[in-house]
Amino acid sequence: MKATLRKIDRFQKRHRRLALAVGVVKKYGDDRGGYLAALIAYYGFLSLFPLLLLFFTVTSYVLPHYPGAQTSLTNSVIGEFPVIGPQLRQNAGHPLHGSALALVFGVLGLAWGALGVSQILQETMYQVWDVPRKIRPSFVSRIVKGLLLFGLLGVGVAGTTVVASLGSVLNWGPFGSVLAALPAAVVNVAVFYFMFRILSPPDVKKRALLPGAVMAGIGWQVLQTVGVNLVSHQLRHASQVYGVFGFTLALLSFLYLAGQLTVYSAELNVVKARRLWPRSLLPEDDEVPADRPDKPAQPPGTSGPSGPRPQTRPHWSTDSETQDEANGNSPRKLVSLINIRRSDSEASVT
Repeated sequence: MKATLRKIDRFQKRHRRLALAVGVVKKYGDDRGGYLAALIAYYGFLSLFPLLLLFFTVTSYVLPHYPGAQTSLTNSVIGEFPVIGPQLRQNAGHPLHGSALALVFGVLGLAWGALGVSQILQETMYQVWDVPRKIRPSFVSRIVKGLLLFGLLGVGVAGTTVVASLGSVLNWGPFGSVLAALPAAVVNVAVFYFMFRILSPPDVKKRALLPGAVMAGIGWQVLQTVGVNLVSHQLRHASQVYGVFGFTLALLSFLYLAGQLTVYSAELNVVKARRLWPRSLLPEDDEVPADRPDKPAQPPGTSGPSGPRPQTRPHWSTDSETQDEANGNSPRKLVSLINIRRSDSEASVT
């Protein structure tokens, strides 16, 4: 069995695309990608409804005399989450109302609650790019990036709205939805590219973000057209009580798949940019490439790709003792010399 696995391992290492895919999967496991995707799904679930309510409230006050534009934007946003479409359409016409002061506080509260998903997305990018915590952006910078991310999502929604209307305007016939999916995928690729640019470290080159953006944009379009339709078909004939649980599970599943897609796409950028492949399928033969910054440290005194590692200093060692050791005047060395002389004197006496 092990010999067969070694043959498969050698085969995947000789083929570039297969080795790259294995490297991405291994990096996903090293960074606990499933845990990051679960956090994205959790914070996405908590932030989704406040964010949608904030969107409906802003559009009702910004476009009060353009009901057609409001309807198009609403349907476009709902189309991004078709699992919850019927429930959202029933409540889309009830945005926040009240006095100006109460409305301001309500909008600020919703914006603060919706920032949770942007924070976990930033944390995910720092994790996959191995950014040390001491040089990560400050709290204010993270808030600014979160607001930029919301603005980017708004532009993406407007772009998908225009693209979705092309099929009916140009009269593409029964294949209009399929043909409209192609420019929609292009818009999704652009949205993910700028999202990676906002959330990734500033020293990452622009072209290094393109592979993950293409993967995420196409994957998001497939997730919308295939996965969501399958879930909606399964929930169509559910009972009222079962439909509530099924609706919740379907939404969480959709968000988790979206989180996995985002993490895998970000890992693809990192693996290609830092050439973290090929990797072995066998744990005992797998070695993290030498240029990886978070490469696990080897035990003291062992040798590795970069040569033998020096012995680590004890926790009780001080800088003065280190300087004395460099000059040959270490107190521990003097004590050992005294013990040697003492043993020589005892031997001469006997």
